[in-house]
Amino acid sequence: MKETKLKIFEMVGKIYYALLFTIIISTCFTQNIKADSVTTVSKKNEIVVLYTNDAHNAYLKDEGCLGYASIAAYKKQLESEGYHVILVDGGDAIQGGVIGALSKGQYIADIMEKTGYSIAIPGNHEFDFGMDNFLNIAGNSDYEYISCNFIDLRTNETVFEPYKMVSFGDVDVAFVGITTPKTYTSSTPKYFQDENGNYIYGFCEGGNGQDLYDAVQESIDDAVAEGAEYVIAIGHAGIEEECKPWTSEDIVNNVTGLDAFLDAHSHSTIEGDIFSDKEGNDVKICSTGTKLASLGKLVIKEDGTIETGLVTEIETEDEETLKFVNNITKEFEDMVNEIVATTDVDLVIYDPATGERMVRSKETNLGDLCADAYRIIMGADIGFANGGGVRVDVKKGDISYGDIINVNPFGNSICMIEASGQKILDALEMGALSVGVSENGGFLQVSGLTYEIDTTIESTVECNERDEFVRVKGEYRVKNVKVAGQPLDVNKTYKLAANNYMLKNGGDGFTMFMDCNILKDEVLLDNETLIMYISDNLNGHIKADSIYANPYGEGRIKILTEADKENKDENDLENNGQNNNQDNNNAGNDVNNGNQNNGNQSGDKSDESENSNKAPVTGDESNYILFVLLSSMAVVIIYGNRKLAKIK
Repeated sequence: MKETKLKIFEMVGKIYYALLFTIIISTCFTQNIKADSVTTVSKKNEIVVLYTNDAHNAYLKDEGCLGYASIAAYKKQLESEGYHVILVDGGDAIQGGVIGALSKGQYIADIMEKTGYSIAIPGNHEFDFGMDNFLNIAGNSDYEYISCNFIDLRTNETVFEPYKMVSFGDVDVAFVGITTPKTYTSSTPKYFQDENGNYIYGFCEGGNGQDLYDAVQESIDDAVAEGAEYVIAIGHAGIEEECKPWTSEDIVNNVTGLDAFLDAHSHSTIEGDIFSDKEGNDVKICSTGTKLASLGKLVIKEDGTIETGLVTEIETEDEETLKFVNNITKEFEDMVNEIVATTDVDLVIYDPATGERMVRSKETNLGDLCADAYRIIMGADIGFANGGGVRVDVKKGDISYGDIINVNPFGNSICMIEASGQKILDALEMGALSVGVSENGGFLQVSGLTYEIDTTIESTVECNERDEFVRVKGEYRVKNVKVAGQPLDVNKTYKLAANNYMLKNGGDGFTMFMDCNILKDEVLLDNETLIMYISDNLNGHIKADSIYANPYGEGRIKILTEADKENKDENDLENNGQNNNQDNNNAGNDVNNGNQNNGNQSGDKSDESENSNKAPVTGDESNYILFVLLSSMAVVIIYGNRKLAKIK
């Protein structure tokens, strides 16, 4: 019996030691400080493709941003170890912040050149400073822009080469460039037209996606015929619902011959998801997020397999690149650091409770502030600010000139037009078409009016192939629109203030305003208008008790769900029943109604508080849980060993 117990405890001890060892090893891997999810041994025959996307003018090393000098250092490190290395970008690099706004993208192009980029894709925001400006940057950069579907309609030829063949030793890899057809409306439509308003540039937007698929397939076939052993797409396509039918998944599903798809546009962080091509073959889709939060790393191994992952920390910076970057920063830092106002509250585009972007799908206090600035400074009845044009949070404290430029970095100008109530209603409906399903850069933050969006009604907005508004062919999901507290009159003419991107150029598909009478034409830049409003109308101080105190806005936009409608119906029935009671009970009923309403309000606030207190599990909490588990195992093992010693 004693021998049997001895064997049992020995076996238990071995099992616990094995489990402990397994957990420790797993912890070491999951707590890897470098967060480099592709681990490779130095082999000269391996090919490393480093990639970025949607940097949007992030360029200096900072918390949550690698910075170009670090990327340059990492690239040089891999090259020194004998790897074949190439650095590519998926678009939306030259626009998005102060450095881009002040140089119209040229500073970032210069930095990318210094960092060692070889290939880049035109994203929709590469065009934000005008077609001539972008083509000048592209024509004078050491790195090469490619796109298989950016077409000059006058010649029916691609503006850039559709793909780029790169030889790594004796292995040829083709990179196919793809630019989303949503560029028409997510940049400025006027930039793709001639002086008569005719489109002279296109993006293979027809055929419900098929024209784009055909262009991509043709480039793949041509590259393979030229000798490509691997074909990698670099696509500014995205994965969001509003990007259909041109998402990266749509493209992969409808072509054959791709080995990987380096995606951009939707700011998604994708280490390497597997999707099937038209013939059922696996294709990896990857994306690095935004603002240089990570560096993508695709490795073509010696055995032909492909590994993908993300690098989220690089300790060193390349001194030569850093010096170049710092010299550029010195040229404009004094101006951008000038304090122009202060705020007692955070002005947000992201939900403070969840961290999710909400300015493109619901009201925010920063959206309210921008729309108010446009309306009040221009003297209009109504102000619109498209959610896609409000770019970053402004933290509580001092507000610098650079902060304001980062909020409105596009350099759009504010206009005022005369528009009918019907056009106002159509615009609200256009902006609300994706609410409840996905984001939409054309979602309208408003001033001077309030409205509701009934998400139980599917959008019936009809757009053309360029995603431009045509009509509303069914029931409107936008309801109860009020201007200055009065119901919107569809036949009345209102004064509307917004940026030229929307009112004159049809941005985000808002074509309904392009024939309206212009009362004030491009009077001020949007960021200048915002500074003027805060300085002059708010005395340079956004106070904690102002209408901007609530991050979720003043309550100008109400989004109705199925549950909201059911509650409204129940309340209506309850109120009707109470109204039919005898007169001598009216007073009591009024008291009861008041208590019920207060209870409902309290419940809503409780829900908000509960949601706002929910937070994701942090690394510290994970480490605490791991400590408890390890401590428990240690106790069991010690206890077992003591028992073992007694038996022996």
